[in-house]
Amino acid sequence: MPPIEELELSNEAQIRSILETYQDPYLGCALGAAGVIRGLSVDACSITASLEFGFPLGRYEPQLRTALEQALRGEAGACAIDLQLSWSVQARGVQKGVQRHPAVKNVIAVASGKGGVGKSTVAVNLALSLQAQGARVGMLDADIYGPSQPRMLGMQGKPDSSDGKTFAPMRPYGLQAISIGLMVDEETPMIWRGPMVSQALQQLMFQTRWEQLDYLIIDLPPGTGDIQLTLSQRVPVSGAVIVTTPQDIALLDARKAFRMFQKVEVPVLGVVENMSLHICSQCGHAEPVFGHGGAGRMARDYGIELLGELPLDIRIREQADSGKPTVAADPEGQLSEIYHAIALKTAARLSLRPKDYSGIMPKVVVQGEPAGKS
Repeated sequence: MPPIEELELSNEAQIRSILETYQDPYLGCALGAAGVIRGLSVDACSITASLEFGFPLGRYEPQLRTALEQALRGEAGACAIDLQLSWSVQARGVQKGVQRHPAVKNVIAVASGKGGVGKSTVAVNLALSLQAQGARVGMLDADIYGPSQPRMLGMQGKPDSSDGKTFAPMRPYGLQAISIGLMVDEETPMIWRGPMVSQALQQLMFQTRWEQLDYLIIDLPPGTGDIQLTLSQRVPVSGAVIVTTPQDIALLDARKAFRMFQKVEVPVLGVVENMSLHICSQCGHAEPVFGHGGAGRMARDYGIELLGELPLDIRIREQADSGKPTVAADPEGQLSEIYHAIALKTAARLSLRPKDYSGIMPKVVVQGEPAGKS
């Protein structure tokens, strides 16, 4: 009979293999490939494993723990299983030549290419979902001509500017939020040319006193114009999410948005299909009034992730219009669960991107010899 030490070594190899090959549904890859396994100890009666994820586990942690324990149980037998699960959001790489904001680890741009597809609603619920997972989250409303976030988040009044140069973000539902809509009357049109709009975006980004955010969600206006160009050249963006509806006319512009991000070297984390199915408020019947599966086809064509499909449901509209978005209004509801899954996929896919070391790498300064020294 082999010594107990050999049996333990054999078990440890099997246990490590189970952990390394476990496919996480949000990461979309094995834990070994994601590099989350930090330590493993196996003895005759217990298994201790330490795993650190690069995205917030929050609500997901109990489900993940149960799934991992079930995967290990066959090999563990009657052994005690101690899973030490933790997470830490790290700054990810941004465009070349653009410096990361010192108070913001990751900027995620939410874009559509076309108006009217529910981009702002997805953006605000994405922000609230990431916060529900435990992350520190901000919302920047970059739709200068048609800001929606003050109404959606129920924000009123003007942001504080104690020094006359910077703004304190508003705090709806715990988010740090800013919008040009807070500084003008709701019915006042923004009759500005491109340079003024671009300057406004930069002021909102860099003159807001963000307080150490894991994620800043930027709600972009439709199209591929001045705001998007300024974003790619001036704002450090770690990744983008594209929102579309299923019909071809919306997908045409969504594909343009994808190509735009490609050209400016911003990785697209995935696509969301909004209004995928209409849910009848009377009988619950589901019908694809705008077609179905368009975003999935786009995702396959470009090799990106389909982050989720949202129904055309009257509650989403009513909640956004009332200033209490779905994730805040009904955090445990079926609709919120879809948003939570989209948020987890978004953050998990971002965690697989290369880290940004610019903030921790020392600066090398080369100086010449003092004058007169030989």
